[in-house]
Amino acid sequence: MPIDLNKIRAIDVHVHAEISCHDPEDPVMGKFFDAASAYFKAPRERPKMPEICELYREANIAFCMFTVDCESGMGAKRVSNYEVAEVAAKNDDVCIPFASIDPHKGKYGAREAIDLIENHGVKGFKFHGIAQNAHPADKMGYPIYEVINEYKLPAIFHTGHSGMGTGMRGGGGMRLKYGQPILVDDVAVDFPDMKIILAHPSWPWVDESLSMALHKTNVFIDLSGWSPKYFPKQVIQYANTQLKHKMLFGTDFPLIHPDKWMAAAKDVGFKEEVMPGIMKDNAAKVLGLA
Repeated sequence: MPIDLNKIRAIDVHVHAEISCHDPEDPVMGKFFDAASAYFKAPRERPKMPEICELYREANIAFCMFTVDCESGMGAKRVSNYEVAEVAAKNDDVCIPFASIDPHKGKYGAREAIDLIENHGVKGFKFHGIAQNAHPADKMGYPIYEVINEYKLPAIFHTGHSGMGTGMRGGGGMRLKYGQPILVDDVAVDFPDMKIILAHPSWPWVDESLSMALHKTNVFIDLSGWSPKYFPKQVIQYANTQLKHKMLFGTDFPLIHPDKWMAAAKDVGFKEEVMPGIMKDNAAKVLGLA
């Protein structure tokens, strides 16, 4: 049963599937989960995908779910994109499957992208330059971007600080420079039919994301990864004015719970009239649901 926009109250565009239903937790990822849970003051236990679907169904919220393929950059086995798609297909009243393919996989990754779109119902993609140890505009990833652009699908790019690696020795080997939003600007130019979602408020480069969303018709911002009470003031300012149609609700679940995000958002200065767009309507358009 497809998502009924009249029955849901929000669309969360940023939800992580961090463990498989079939395979044990990857020990490399486990160390990063330990540190991230401490940083976010979040529970260490990671929910499995069917549990996530049930939580969001009970909350009456649709959501985009994805893993992060960082096999090259971190040496951690990824959760299968095909497993994500399979779970989403069984929960299509609330769950929208996204995929993640390490840019280092180039043309072979592009083959996977085509298969996931054409045969498994994937509706978007997630990239994390810091975890993948990849400049977002490195040409090695362009074959994958070409597929996404051809199908006119959205792609989420991590921007700003990374909770993954925070507090670990040497940041867990992760390089924050690949989270600078302006590095995605070349991708937005070269692939104008790919809808680019810059994830998180992008601190400490917040203004770069705001500028890109103002300048490029295919660039949007999701408000995940931070409690709204910590948003820089210019994020609220632009959400209320020039970028009210470009801002998307996102949490970074399981590190931030949607109820906590929504409760905090009530007191930070969002105008009442912009909230329906932020919470649901803007994402519905980006995702092709409206």
